[in-house]
Amino acid sequence: MFWRPRAHKVRNGPITSRGGCMSRVVILVMDSGGVGALPDAAAFGDAPGANTIGNTIQALGGLQLPTLDGLGLAAILEQGNRGNQGNQAQAKARYGRLRERSQGKDTITGHWEMMGIVTETPFPTYPHGFPSEVVERFAAITGKPPLGNQAASGTEIIQRLGQEHQQSGRPILYTSADSVFQVACHEQTVPIERLYAWCEAAREMLVPPHNVNRVIARPFLGAPGNYYRTANRRDYALEPPPMLLDELAAGGVPVHAIGKISDIYCGRGVTSSERTADNLEGMERTRQALARMNHGLIFTNLNDFDSKYGHRRDVRGYGRALEQLDAELRGLLSGFQKGDRLLITADHGCDPTAPGTDHTREYVPLLDYGCEHGDAGVLEGLGTIGEIVR
Repeated sequence: MFWRPRAHKVRNGPITSRGGCMSRVVILVMDSGGVGALPDAAAFGDAPGANTIGNTIQALGGLQLPTLDGLGLAAILEQGNRGNQGNQAQAKARYGRLRERSQGKDTITGHWEMMGIVTETPFPTYPHGFPSEVVERFAAITGKPPLGNQAASGTEIIQRLGQEHQQSGRPILYTSADSVFQVACHEQTVPIERLYAWCEAAREMLVPPHNVNRVIARPFLGAPGNYYRTANRRDYALEPPPMLLDELAAGGVPVHAIGKISDIYCGRGVTSSERTADNLEGMERTRQALARMNHGLIFTNLNDFDSKYGHRRDVRGYGRALEQLDAELRGLLSGFQKGDRLLITADHGCDPTAPGTDHTREYVPLLDYGCEHGDAGVLEGLGTIGEIVR
C-alpha cells in the first residue's frame, strides 16, 4: 500500500548541519491551498477547472498578496494558466508546482507524501455510510447507536441532528469523500474527554478492511439553529510507515509541530508540539518558535483555509485568509537569519468556487525561500518538501 522513494541528492544541504545552507527550516502548509487541477482530477470525482488559490483570486477581482507574490505565487499561477514559465523578475524564492504521486486528495495522504510516504492504494471511503458491522461495534463503544452514518457536511449535519443528539445523547457519525470517521458531540451533552476516548477506541477498532486514515473528534457548542464547531477538534490518524521525521529524530534534530501536525504523524519524530485555534495563532506560534530555536524544523499546518473556507465554499473568507497570511509572513520573515529556510506548500486543494463541499485534486505550490530563486517548474511528488529538509 505504501512505498518510500529512494532519496535523491539535494544540493542545498541537510537540516542536520552536515553541510549546505540551512540551520532552521520552517514548513508552512496552507491546508487546501491548491494551484490547479491535476491531469487525473476527474478520476477523483472533481469537476473541471479546480484551482483553489487562482479561482479565489479571480472570483474576488484580485487580492493584495505582495509577500506571497514576491516569493513567486503570482508566477506559479501565471505558469499554470499559460502552461509556460511565469514572470521570474520579482521572485525572491525558488517557486514551482508539485504533482502529487499518491492516490488521494486528503490531509493524511498529502502530509505523509511530504515526509516520503507514497500511498499507492487509496484508503477506504464510505460515500453511503459505514457498514453495519462497523456501526454496531462503534455503538458498543458508546453505549448508544449513532445518529447520521452518512456522507455529509460537518456544519450542516450538526444543524440538522444537533438537537436530537442533545435530547438522546447519541453521537453524530458522518464521513465525507475522504477516508474519515467523524464523530460530532455537543460539549455540554458529551464531555469532551469522553468524546476523545470514544474516538481513540474507534481508531483501534478500524482495522483492515475498514482502516480509514483518520478518526476525527468534532466537538460543537451552541443551541438549535445556531450550533458551531469549536477549536477542540482532535485527529486520530493511522500510524505512518517509516518516514523522514523518524530520521530527524534519530539524528537528534528538534522538530516543533504546530496545529494538527503532531496528530497527522501520531507524534512520531516530534520533539514538541502545540495546538492552535486558528491561522493567526498558528503564525504567532511559528514566530515564537523561530525566536527561541537556533536549529531544527518548525512544521506548521494552517487549517482555516480548508475547514473554515474551502469546505464551506466561502470564497470571501478564503480570500481574507490569504491576505491575512500575506501580512503575517512579513513579520515571520523579519525573524529569519542567514541560513534559515522557509517552505510554503499545501497538501491538496479545496476550491471554494467548485461544486459540492469536498477536496479537489490539485497541484500544490512550492515557495522555497532562503537559498535559491527562480522557476523550478513542475516537480514530481510532494516528497520534494522532505528532500529539501533532508
